[in-house]
Amino acid sequence: MRLSLTPEGATPGRLDGAWWPRSHDLLRELPPLAAALDPNWGKITRVTVNPTHWPVIPRRVPVEGHVIHVGWFEQEQDADEVMVCSFIPLRIELLVIPPETEASAAEWLMTAASDPANTRTGTDLLTAAGAPTADPRAGG
Repeated sequence: MRLSLTPEGATPGRLDGAWWPRSHDLLRELPPLAAALDPNWGKITRVTVNPTHWPVIPRRVPVEGHVIHVGWFEQEQDADEVMVCSFIPLRIELLVIPPETEASAAEWLMTAASDPANTRTGTDLLTAAGAPTADPRAGG
């Protein structure tokens, strides 16, 4: 799983970590994300995305033992972030690293997004790394 989270016990910065999916297919990508998060964060019940990264947004995604409800916000949510909500209830904000990002840039982004001192948005981090961004205003 290509996921990095703020260290346990640390107060998260602007983001709680980063997720580097292997494709832009939520039906394929959400089950492994839920499998990675569910044991420590409780069952993932809802995910909100910005549709810029995801050509098809299913309303529900079946995962092992439950269903994740998927919603989207085009203007209220950073185009390069995903919000994950769990049953506990807990909410985490993750940078979405585009699948086509080079490994060295993705590694830097995973570290930067999970750094408790981070104050940058997902789009700002991608722009700083020279990685593709979903936000057309970033020019990436």
